[in-house]
Amino acid sequence: MKANAPKTLMDDLPPARIVELLDQYIIGQEEAKKSVALAVRNRWRRQRIAADMRDEVTPKNIIMIGPTGVGKTEIARRLADMTGAPFLKVEASKYTEVGYHGRDVESMVRDIAKAGIAQVQAESLERVAGAAREAAEERVLDHLLPLPESRGGDGEERAAQDRYARNREKMRVNLRNGDFRDRMIEISAAAPTPIAGIFGAAGSDEVAMEMQEMLGKVLPGRKKTRRVSIDEAISIFQQEESEKLVDEDSIQREGIERAEQSGIIFIDEIDKVIGSNRSEGPDVSREGVQRDLLPIVEGAAVVTKYGPVKTDHILFIAAGAFHGKKPSDLIPELQGRFPIRVELSPLAEGDFKRILTHPKNALCKQYQLLLETEGVRLVFTEDALAAIARYAAEVNRSTQDIGARRLHTIMEKLLEDISFRAADLAGQTVTVSGEMVRERLHDIAGDQDLSGYVL
Repeated sequence: MKANAPKTLMDDLPPARIVELLDQYIIGQEEAKKSVALAVRNRWRRQRIAADMRDEVTPKNIIMIGPTGVGKTEIARRLADMTGAPFLKVEASKYTEVGYHGRDVESMVRDIAKAGIAQVQAESLERVAGAAREAAEERVLDHLLPLPESRGGDGEERAAQDRYARNREKMRVNLRNGDFRDRMIEISAAAPTPIAGIFGAAGSDEVAMEMQEMLGKVLPGRKKTRRVSIDEAISIFQQEESEKLVDEDSIQREGIERAEQSGIIFIDEIDKVIGSNRSEGPDVSREGVQRDLLPIVEGAAVVTKYGPVKTDHILFIAAGAFHGKKPSDLIPELQGRFPIRVELSPLAEGDFKRILTHPKNALCKQYQLLLETEGVRLVFTEDALAAIARYAAEVNRSTQDIGARRLHTIMEKLLEDISFRAADLAGQTVTVSGEMVRERLHDIAGDQDLSGYVL
């Protein structure tokens, strides 16, 4: 066992606990939760075995199979949140084979590297926030109360310094109490490097951002004089002081390591890169995307502006609806890179009812909190919840099955009038009953043509 393994969030997250936490947000899908829990726990275990075997243990990548709206993306996203892992969600259909115009698959590795660095940077800035705030306050005080010129003998000089120190401390107290919040001062702050005109309309945003970052490092810093409020000045100065207090090189190294060792890349719509039986047209490049994915998922070193990033221990979770297709339609080599396959079940009426109330971010709770800001208390009866769940299941069966997302459309239609008149209902309790649900939705849900558009 690796005795000096660093303390991580995963130390207190055995698989059963991970599943328990996922249950707070995702209804059902126990097999998928168990699979992802084991996958991330095994990565934690790998960090604690002997070094000569550590590199031999590779992640067990997962393919999730199931219709849209059943929780595939949410499981992966919540998993990353609770473990503190860098997370990236991509759509396989947005990538093209090398040689075609479009994004290459290696860009996902560059993006996960950025995510890891951004995560470490945010943690570093949070650690130095207190010191940066104090330094920012000192700079604002320098503007409000400049150091007086020395004059007179030693005795007068010391007395003047004592008065200045007392006045500065009084002003510091007033500053922290917000007494100077609206006062305007003139400051000199760093100005962004202007590059908008370099590429014109043909330049991509990604290239422009990369160039701005690069030029910002090599060109001398430009300063711009601005007149701002005290609060804004403190914010600007705090950002500048924070950047002085953190070590960008160590942040970059730690961010890359975090992406390599604990990053999670969720590849959605993996079924969309399965080609048809035709040999012409746009399907030609789909199998090429699969071939390009192979080395990345298996383990490769991708060159980025931060240096090479290894993908050997990044966890890949692929997902797709596989309507009319199956995972065995992927090229055999790619199938082998995803040894774990879990099938997520379509949502039933009972699942919809639980989704409305059980999760921490349940839809009913969201609408209750939103209307509470207008002074309206929103109450759902059991009969109403059952009716909403029934209509969601019926519309999904009769039109396109979009899973739990159907609840969003139904709730918006159901509460549209209440939400619109919320300001006039302040101080009142509005009860959503089963009768109200049936009155609002019965005709729409019964008309298949109309429900396809409205619900």
